[in-house]
Amino acid sequence: MLRIKKLDIFIVKSFLMLFIGTFFICLFIFMMQFLWRYVDELVGKGLEMSVMAQFFFYSALTLVPVSLPLAVLLASLITFGNFGERYELLAMKAAGISLLKIMRPLAFFVCGLVGVSFYFQNVVGPIAQAKLGTLILSMKQKSPELDIPEGVFYSEIKDYNLKVAKKNRKTGMLYDVLIYSMKDGFEKARIIYADSGRLEMTADKQHLWLHLYSGDLFENLRAQSMKSENVPYRREEFREKHTIIEFNSDFNMVDGEIMGKQSSAKDMAQLQSSIDSMTVVGDSIGRQYYREVAEGNFRPSYGLTKEDTIKIEKADIHEYNVDSLYEVASLTQKQKVISSAVSRAENVANDLGFKKFTMENNDYSIRKHKTEWHKKITISLSCLLFFFIGAPLGGIIRKGGLGMPVIVSVLVFIIYYIIDNTGYKMARDGKWIVWMGMWTSSAVLAPLGVFLTYKSNKDSVVLNADAYINWFKKIAGIRSVRHIFKKEVIIHDPDYTRLTGDLEQLTAECRAYAAEKRLEKAPNYFKLWMSSEDDNEVIAINEKLEALVEEMSNTKSATLIGALNNYPVISVSAHVRPFHIYWLNLVAGVIFPIGLFFYFRIWAFRVRLAKDMERIIKNNEQIQFIIQKINK
Repeated sequence: MLRIKKLDIFIVKSFLMLFIGTFFICLFIFMMQFLWRYVDELVGKGLEMSVMAQFFFYSALTLVPVSLPLAVLLASLITFGNFGERYELLAMKAAGISLLKIMRPLAFFVCGLVGVSFYFQNVVGPIAQAKLGTLILSMKQKSPELDIPEGVFYSEIKDYNLKVAKKNRKTGMLYDVLIYSMKDGFEKARIIYADSGRLEMTADKQHLWLHLYSGDLFENLRAQSMKSENVPYRREEFREKHTIIEFNSDFNMVDGEIMGKQSSAKDMAQLQSSIDSMTVVGDSIGRQYYREVAEGNFRPSYGLTKEDTIKIEKADIHEYNVDSLYEVASLTQKQKVISSAVSRAENVANDLGFKKFTMENNDYSIRKHKTEWHKKITISLSCLLFFFIGAPLGGIIRKGGLGMPVIVSVLVFIIYYIIDNTGYKMARDGKWIVWMGMWTSSAVLAPLGVFLTYKSNKDSVVLNADAYINWFKKIAGIRSVRHIFKKEVIIHDPDYTRLTGDLEQLTAECRAYAAEKRLEKAPNYFKLWMSSEDDNEVIAINEKLEALVEEMSNTKSATLIGALNNYPVISVSAHVRPFHIYWLNLVAGVIFPIGLFFYFRIWAFRVRLAKDMERIIKNNEQIQFIIQKINK
């Protein structure tokens, strides 16, 4: 028991050191991606370090739950990949410890991480999200820091467009200054050109003090009531001109209650309360809208005047044809009826459009709150799901370090992100049921984790590239080549006297088999699919050939070793029916295109087998000649 406890401590230590490193790496990557989204609100506004520190702190807190699953996946992959690469996993299994027992201490540790992730999602996350949203909104409303570029128009000062040809950054002097002032409207635009100038910020950071030297001022004098094409203007030459411009560059925090109403800034209890409240409000509004539509929009109204209605009532007419009344009406009455109908239809359409927008907006808010409620659970559980994917994958791949594990982790996380984001958008937009969209990614990852854990526990080669390469070679008919090398230590030398007779017997069997089977001729199409027996003769030839090669590989002669490599590797089943199941062969033969493909494929393998028989016969003669030299 003590040995297992020490082993558990060793496994947890190995995982914990990697997890801490990968967590901060993942957090840094997500923070850089998050920073890139809001770079426009940060650059050029002269924000204080305290404001920037708050931005990075709150963004880090909101990104912790997203970083944990990827960190768990990457750390578990590297940990078990290192165990497999250093044969530590093999030693544990050889000691009778199954993979599930090896994973057990880490599974408990990851369950603790699930709780931490949920705490951040439900407690820390909403507070940080509200603070971060308030901070971002405040940064968007802050005026930019004054940094006028050269040669382009600068429009960050309200109601002014400013262009300077050159700027002395040491003295702050501006040269060839051109200013368009639209403070009094476009009709009274003021254009100022100055040879030089200087722009300074006042002490309260609420205004700009503009100093201009040696310039001209042009101003339109057109009033609102003037319609003349000739617009009077005023021109003024000055040697010095000083102007105060409003420019608030202070950072002012907006009201935090604005972001507190967002779904991302609420915990699960608040989300459920908001969902219930919005559902009740939506139902009451929906019933009210239904009554208004039923009693107002669909009430019969034919555009009859009061006199026409009195005449119909006096005539005791209960049913009348509206089309007939329209046909007998005068042209003026017809126009009046059509105009009234069009106006009423437009009013009804606008009213229904407004009602539709109100209901859809309320439903959208409900769905967004529901998705956020489920998201707090799914992201937390994804840590456990990623562990049961990463740990078995590491045991199967058996590659440590930051090479293959990083590639596999990124691929798995991208697939998860695509599925999760698709489900989230479908649920948010009302195209899928909310719980279905939010749990789709978990429903995909859970079976994958169970499958990989089972395969890794059974030491499967499900991700062994050599197994798939060999399968592809078998399908394509690609054979491996013999690679026999001279042995350093030989216990039993070959019996060269007996080998000569065995080679002659193998040669006779190969000739008899080739003459009997007529391998180069096309096989009978119908007999091919009806046959259900293996070719025992070629199996016996192959077994005898492999036995002779194995015995002769103990030779000290390098010439004989080179001749042994010339023997072909025989495929004993490629030239017969493609499937071992009898009825499956019949189906393949009946479906003509498939049967024709296999037919020509088998014919090609028969021709290759005939050439193999010839190679074996020629190689036997060459080896017999080498053995004669060895015996001399």
